[in-house]
Amino acid sequence: MSGSNKPPLIWLNIFIFLSSFIVALVLVPWYGLSSGYGVEHLVWFLIAFSFCNLSITAGYHRLWSHKTYEAHWSLRILFALGGAFALQNSALHWSSDHRIHHKHVDNNDKDPYSAKRGFWFSHIGWMLREYNANTYSDYANCRDLQKDKIVMWQHKYYVPLAIVTNFGIPLLLGVIYGDIIGMLLVVGVLRLVLSHHSTFFINSLAHIWGSQPYTDKNTARDNAVLAVFTFGEGYHNYHHIFENDYRNGIYWWQYDPTKWLIKSCSWLGLTNKLRVTPKIKIEKAKAKQALATASKNISKLPNASLLNETLNKEFEALMARMADYYDVKKQVLEAKKNDLAIKYEKSLLKLRYQQMKQDLAEQRKSWESLVAQYA
Repeated sequence: MSGSNKPPLIWLNIFIFLSSFIVALVLVPWYGLSSGYGVEHLVWFLIAFSFCNLSITAGYHRLWSHKTYEAHWSLRILFALGGAFALQNSALHWSSDHRIHHKHVDNNDKDPYSAKRGFWFSHIGWMLREYNANTYSDYANCRDLQKDKIVMWQHKYYVPLAIVTNFGIPLLLGVIYGDIIGMLLVVGVLRLVLSHHSTFFINSLAHIWGSQPYTDKNTARDNAVLAVFTFGEGYHNYHHIFENDYRNGIYWWQYDPTKWLIKSCSWLGLTNKLRVTPKIKIEKAKAKQALATASKNISKLPNASLLNETLNKEFEALMARMADYYDVKKQVLEAKKNDLAIKYEKSLLKLRYQQMKQDLAEQRKSWESLVAQYA
């Protein structure tokens, strides 16, 4: 696309992004050196930064865009306020863009922030010109969200909410602690810039840097380092294949504070109907991707045909073991649920389950050993 054919610039966005970046880069350190910051500046920066980012990840993303769980009205109001504070458009607009992204990921003509158009475009460039002007009024893909009164309230009053939170909160803290300029710079500007770019990394870096353990059908990547800066959103390869899961980091050791927040709120009755992908689907996706990677690498070897035959036989054996194990596991869970615990203890079902579990572990080990040679 030539320069003359590019869509018009969005000057308001350019002004906000550029001015806030310059202030954060120049004035924030200058004020720190000349006047100094206290512990209160750091504490409130961390609180405000976390509030904004979790409102985007837990609210805009996992709650409203993907409906991975349901939330109490009080929590939805907090997310709506935090989203306005994060200055990333209304939840309705954000969710609409994001649903289009998932539906048409990597399609340069349809994906609003396609990573295949380069880092700059997917990170921030897509917001500097009117590439998606038609989506500013068409929210047909979010009819469900239009029934949510809190979403529509925030959408209607987004601008005043954004102004009140972005200026009002730092000003109030400035009055309380006797340093209006310092709080405006740290809790206002620095927090906004870092909140923006850490979120934007999900659209850019999370589609460029990392591994693809679940699928290579799109550019999404898993990256544990990126997860730290994006409140758990760095496990993006998993998310793009299992978008309806409330978790991005599915293992307990994976850093995903958004998942922890949603789960913790469920214990308090603030969230419910948390959606989780069945383990068998996750295991199958990983095995299929490992098979695809190994097959691709084997194709370059002289004995490719024989190696591929061995690989596929091992894959089929793994699938069979997996199906048997999860079938027996389902029977075990149903037996326990139906108060058949005593009968279950005495039955062959328990022994069969333990044997299947052991067989699957051995088959999985054999499979992982084989594909590791051609990874």
